[in-house]
Amino acid sequence: MTFLLYNPFENVHFDSHTCLLTGADVFTADEFIPVFPDWVLDRFLLRDKKFTMMDQVTSVMYNDLKLPCTADVSHAFSKLESEIQDAFNNGYDAVKSIPSEKLFLWMGKIVYGILYHDLILEKTRLQKQNKEFSLSPRLKEKFALFHLMLQSLVSPISFKEPTPWSISLVRLKYSKDIFNYRDDPVKLMFSLGMNGFGLIACLQDNGLVKQKQNEILGKINGIVLHPIQFEELCARFFYSNYLLQYKTKYKIEECDTGISIETIPAETDAGKELFGKWDDNMFAQVLAGHWQPWGLTKKDIITFPNDPVSFLLNDYTHELIAPDSITLPF
Repeated sequence: MTFLLYNPFENVHFDSHTCLLTGADVFTADEFIPVFPDWVLDRFLLRDKKFTMMDQVTSVMYNDLKLPCTADVSHAFSKLESEIQDAFNNGYDAVKSIPSEKLFLWMGKIVYGILYHDLILEKTRLQKQNKEFSLSPRLKEKFALFHLMLQSLVSPISFKEPTPWSISLVRLKYSKDIFNYRDDPVKLMFSLGMNGFGLIACLQDNGLVKQKQNEILGKINGIVLHPIQFEELCARFFYSNYLLQYKTKYKIEECDTGISIETIPAETDAGKELFGKWDDNMFAQVLAGHWQPWGLTKKDIITFPNDPVSFLLNDYTHELIAPDSITLPF
């Protein structure tokens, strides 16, 4: 049996009349779902707040970030959303019990939704300049694979272990109810801090980025982090993903019951490591972006020849810094 699946990246086709997952026609204004779920928009009063797009210039109201979809796809997302909402409202232990594939689909819909709008904005901008919009073959392949994985919500697509994504969950303390979200749609990265937990996801790393950070995750081992520690952990993941030089590969097979996706173990090319060389100066720049709420700049974080400041690890013992010893606001 041949399964016909939708690939919007084949012709880089995106419009408000085509279902984001199936490619089916969408006819009415009712056939849209929000990129950020309604319960998040209402709980954190985000509907009328601005979301800054990838170009760092354009802002869109959270409430205007929507995706076209058929009723069947909307129903599938609604069912997933209900389960995720219950878990997120109940905190760390409930989130820990959610299967990683469901977390992947929930996070993936948000990241894909932002990417979708970023691509439309760029395509529109170039059209105004009478220029053609295109993506590199590598990005086309990467995003098409990601889209294929998201279609598992409504299509007979299964994943073999290890999964194409990695998700890290930590305990986290905030002084108030907060939705601390960050993404990188091109690198397919997601992080979220709220209600006593922090999530960091690499949505197409085949587990490699998480493996690189396993030592520090082991030191955290259930400790409730200060928010500045969580942001540093996020920066380490985001920067590590940026350094990943290996092109993730998959074995995709079709059988009578559907399609299976299996990760192909990473192999280093001759003379090329899985990750590029870690640059403390560049990492300090990434970290400064994550530490903006505390007013810390790159100059505060690193001064030659010292290593970057860390709130996670002690410079001398390399053990985890006790969260309670950090006096910064949380």
